[in-house]
Amino acid sequence: MSTTEAVAADEDASDRWEAVRDLPPSAKLVAKVLDYNDTLTQSQLAEETLLPPRTVRYALSRLEEEDVIDSRFSFTDARKRLYSLAV
Repeated sequence: MSTTEAVAADEDASDRWEAVRDLPPSAKLVAKVLDYNDTLTQSQLAEETLLPPRTVRYALSRLEEEDVIDSRFSFTDARKRLYSLAV
């Protein structure tokens, strides 16, 4: 990889996270965990991040406001929502 390709890749990555940059640390953590995992429920996110469920709920709502994540109902349990990163 040439230097210009590496710089372009870094700029793409920074543009990708631009919407997350000004959000609270909890939202950034939830976004990063979703970056490593394809799709997780709210309870799985709480387990992975070690954050309280209430904090995860707040982080998810902030991420949804910024259109950073996608959410859909789980087919196996309609009471749960599945979250994935959209950026």
